[in-house]
Amino acid sequence: MLSKRLRADLALGFCALIWGATFVAVKDALADVSVIVYIAVRFALAAAAMAIFFRRSLRGITGKAVWAGAQIGFCMFTAYVFQTAGLKYTTASKAAFITGSSVVIVPLLLAVFGRRRINVWIWAGALAALVGLYFLTVPPEGFSGLNRGDPIVFGCAVMFAVHMILISRHVEHHSVGALAVVQVATSAILATVALPFLAVTGLEPPRLVWTGHLIFAVLVTAIGSTAIGFSFQTWAQQYASPSHTAILISLEPVFAAITSWLLAREHLGGRVLLGAALILVGILLAELKGHAPAIAPESLEPAISDGEDS
Repeated sequence: MLSKRLRADLALGFCALIWGATFVAVKDALADVSVIVYIAVRFALAAAAMAIFFRRSLRGITGKAVWAGAQIGFCMFTAYVFQTAGLKYTTASKAAFITGSSVVIVPLLLAVFGRRRINVWIWAGALAALVGLYFLTVPPEGFSGLNRGDPIVFGCAVMFAVHMILISRHVEHHSVGALAVVQVATSAILATVALPFLAVTGLEPPRLVWTGHLIFAVLVTAIGSTAIGFSFQTWAQQYASPSHTAILISLEPVFAAITSWLLAREHLGGRVLLGAALILVGILLAELKGHAPAIAPESLEPAISDGEDS
């Protein structure tokens, strides 16, 4: 039988798979919908599906659990605002690389603000994964200068890093189902509340044209990327530190490249394969060398008993 740690790693790998496979779908969908409308529809549908699935976890939910989930949800919402808005102005590959830079932002935040001593192998794995992300997603001619979308997407990387850290902090005290539902519902509520403000101020007039591309993107990202993906991530982070989680999720652009090759028959050159190999090296370094102890002096990998609210 697989250990809980290995099952957590497989769950995070699956998250990277479904997130990587939907990057291009989201960019295509933005031709038919404004950013906040898309986020509101996507997360509202996901929250409804998750509330049904996790209805037992929501019975008797405490105020502390709601507050914890709301904090995580705020980070999720702002991360997706940055990412989705940035995708309007930059390429999917550059957005994937910048988002993946959270692999080094997580241990950096833990070291600076959490005053944690990060295992050298975790650092080595994170840096190897970051270099691999560069080769995987950036063409040989380089970035050719920053465009307005790149710094916007970097805000997404920072917020996703905080998101992973907050999940690890709260998942030892509250049920996985409660945290998963509340964080997604919070994102849906924040997006819905923002709609009239953005419409009145003219910052982003709401736009929604139901097309086949948009319907496909909403269904895939709401059910697959959000409902399933973030439920898996929240559960897995009971057994994986934030730094370890970030390294495994750096597989996201690897899977994006693989699915593009399988579905669109895009060519995978030596540069792409080198990048994928470096990411795998980073994961192996963190997996084989980074566990004992990955973070000191206080571990962020709690031993969970039943996962219910304490």
